[in-house]
Amino acid sequence: MNDVIALGVLVLVFLIATVRSINMGALALVAAAVVGVTVFDVGPAEVVGGFPANLFVILVGVTYLFALAKNNGTVDWMVHASVRAVRGRVALVPWAMFGICAVIAGIGAATPATVAIVAPVGMGFAARYRISPVLMGMAITLGATGGSFSPIGIFGAITNGVVDDNDLPGNPALLFSMSVLSCFVITAVAFVLFGGRELINRGRDADAESEISETAVSASRTATRSAVTGTPDAAVERARAGGVDTEQVEDDDTRLNAERILTLVGLAFLAISALLLKFDVGFTALGVAVVLTLIYPDSAKGAVDKIAWGTVLLVGGIVTYVTLLQDQGTVDWLGTQVAGVGAPLLAALLICLIGAVVSAFASTTGILGALIPLAVPFLLTGQIGAVGVVIALAISSSVVDISPFSTNGALCVANAEPRERDLVFRQLMRWGMSLVIVAPLVTWGLLVAPGWL
Repeated sequence: MNDVIALGVLVLVFLIATVRSINMGALALVAAAVVGVTVFDVGPAEVVGGFPANLFVILVGVTYLFALAKNNGTVDWMVHASVRAVRGRVALVPWAMFGICAVIAGIGAATPATVAIVAPVGMGFAARYRISPVLMGMAITLGATGGSFSPIGIFGAITNGVVDDNDLPGNPALLFSMSVLSCFVITAVAFVLFGGRELINRGRDADAESEISETAVSASRTATRSAVTGTPDAAVERARAGGVDTEQVEDDDTRLNAERILTLVGLAFLAISALLLKFDVGFTALGVAVVLTLIYPDSAKGAVDKIAWGTVLLVGGIVTYVTLLQDQGTVDWLGTQVAGVGAPLLAALLICLIGAVVSAFASTTGILGALIPLAVPFLLTGQIGAVGVVIALAISSSVVDISPFSTNGALCVANAEPRERDLVFRQLMRWGMSLVIVAPLVTWGLLVAPGWL
């Protein structure tokens, strides 16, 4: 009975955090303390002992390094470079937005922060150059989603960290590549359905080339330098109204200087060391950030305040609660019940479906931190490939973030032209709800059922 109560409280935490404006992690920490004392007779000290210190260091390290990259203009330079690369070819603009979102999220930005930076740029282009806002919104959101599963991205750090902590077999490179591929495929389908052929037929628009570049720099700079990243309309409106001096931005944000080069080198070193040398991501990211801070202290001003503390609290709280369940045997009990079903493939499909449904309305980071540990006993039976299930669960729980009920989808709706917002909302809702079913079925069919992972 205690196990059922504890699991019911976890479901209640997700439900309350979905319908009320409260950090899920803070709620989970309080729930862990209450459940520990009243249900399991465990004191606060033992509950706090389950706090994931390794994930804390990883999330702080990568988001701190990203904050430095925002402060010193490296992110602005990347946005500018990606847009300039299309050279006026309007058909490539959605793909440029996809790529830059993948890069920004891949170096440690939370996906909402990534979308908040790029959405004013991309949705502004969509309105100005007659690109489907639905296509642009999906390209932005899915690019951020796929990139975030890099070994130094937040989704990747959480997934790989939870896998390592629970002694499950993992494959960070395959997780990253399959996530990016799935997001690319969905974007490609949207490109075909939402006017991609017509965009290709336009060819190169010489008049748009310089204007696209200037608008990208202006809107990006406004978003990255503002006190609150993610007030969607303000960045584009200020850029359109000439609120940013374009010539000054050209001087400041379109050229590589020594600081930005060193930042890019540090990011490349972090990625290579995490993938090939198996260095600890968190401490390596902190090391790179500290070196940049020592050499360029001016760029570090305010960077600590821009660490994704909300995400750190969310992950810390959820994992602490789940660790309490593990320590008290609730997770083993749940795994035994799942294994008793006698149909491991069906159980794996249900896990992916649960992840997709909950994530469409609640936090993807919370789902990744909760469902993987809850599935550990079932996965350790060897009846089914753990790597395939983890990747399928990760993709199923994340691609649904295009839903307007998620932060990412909502940012894209907010950045659309006022007259198009209802259309964008409806279309993203349809796509998001469709992916709730399609993504688990496809990933399960390709990654889990064949048994090759």
